[in-house]
Amino acid sequence: MKRVILVVLDGCGAGAAPDHAAYKDGPEAATLKNVWKAVGGFHTPTLAKVGFLAACRIAPNIDPEPGARYGRLRELSQGKDSVTGHWEMMGIITDPGFPTYPDGFPLDLVKEFEKRIGLQVLGNRPASGTKILDELGEQHVETRCPILYTSADSVFQIACHEEIYPIEELYGFCEVARELLVAPHNVSRVIARPFVGSPGKWVRTERRKDYPLAPPRNWTDEIGDIFGIGVVPELFAGRGFRQVNRTQSNREHAEVLFQALETDARFIFANFEDFD
Repeated sequence: MKRVILVVLDGCGAGAAPDHAAYKDGPEAATLKNVWKAVGGFHTPTLAKVGFLAACRIAPNIDPEPGARYGRLRELSQGKDSVTGHWEMMGIITDPGFPTYPDGFPLDLVKEFEKRIGLQVLGNRPASGTKILDELGEQHVETRCPILYTSADSVFQIACHEEIYPIEELYGFCEVARELLVAPHNVSRVIARPFVGSPGKWVRTERRKDYPLAPPRNWTDEIGDIFGIGVVPELFAGRGFRQVNRTQSNREHAEVLFQALETDARFIFANFEDFD
């Protein structure tokens, strides 16, 4: 095989796995199929030709092009977050899974974080990244307290307005959190979520940065010289990846993917995440 191009459509769920109940999902959890139903179908001929729509059980009567192969895979790892999924693709089985916090982080953990950064935080609950700004953005600006929130995934997210805290200061908060979050609170990712704007007009900027746990040795170490696009190099602590500029949106990911095709990279590993 001369070249591998691995593109992850992050968030385009192909349907519920047998263990969906363990993650509080129902059997109807099928992101792409549900979108198809909601909008009355969409025109994606390339995805149809490679069998993607058939794999998602959307258009089983559309035959893929000759030579195309498709299937449905189930993770062996415990978890459904980006770290778990990407790590498994590179040979790492995560069992047990990373901890999640449906009721927010423990008070002693939050207090220790506040002590280390010298600030109180707002939030500390699972939330949508946009809704939490609607709820707490104005209070954050008034009090200068960083916003802390999580999700169904194993994430510790910190949101700060860029005019209140310069981006490097927000990154510093995340580095403190990453150092603090060890077993049993070995959260898979700390995420910086910078934003700008004013009440009712909050906008998350494209200077997000992920701080995942460093992975055990895996195929990225063996392959080396990988052209990583989007969050992928960060998920593997940069090991085995070329030094390339971090892209922040699907448009940027696509532009750099086409640039990567013009290089001598034998393995291109991209993550497109702007689907929700």
